[in-house]
Amino acid sequence: GASASSQAGGRVGPELTSLTNKIKMLLWDIMRIEKAKEITGSLSKPSKMPGHAYGLPAKECKTGGKLQKIKGSTCYGCYALKGCYVFKVVQAAQYKRLKAIRHPLWVRAMTMQIANKKTKFFRWHDSGDVQDLKHLAKIFEVAKRTPDINHWLPTREAWTAKYQDRAPSNLKLIFSMPMVNQ
Repeated sequence: GASASSQAGGRVGPELTSLTNKIKMLLWDIMRIEKAKEITGSLSKPSKMPGHAYGLPAKECKTGGKLQKIKGSTCYGCYALKGCYVFKVVQAAQYKRLKAIRHPLWVRAMTMQIANKKTKFFRWHDSGDVQDLKHLAKIFEVAKRTPDINHWLPTREAWTAKYQDRAPSNLKLIFSMPMVNQ
């Protein structure tokens, strides 16, 4: 059996070249997605959500960390401090993500990961919350770069309200009250 290359006198036909290029592009995309995951950590797929999410450790919530200790607060008995969320592997992934938000390529990598999921919805922080203004600005930028995806950002960080007018139209900030029945 002679190879296709030797049968064509050492040349590769356009169909094979096209297929080879498609395979190379697919491998390149896979490598880029894997690199993006290395930078950001993985996305989660909460069962009660229609899309993917990005969770941080609930113990590191700024406002929620204080509210967790107050009976009658919305963070008292936090769901993200029990169940599967306390497994070592989940905690490790969340802390990796927390560290990742400082990476200079985080916005680009998150954009790539979210766009790759081909979903219509994305939830920020199924556990955890916005850490600071830089983190919030990065979330805004990721949402701007994924305009066909509806981003949902529930938060107890009241300071974020003054930046709501800077949020892209496909990002909905949802402010949670600190106390139950408030």
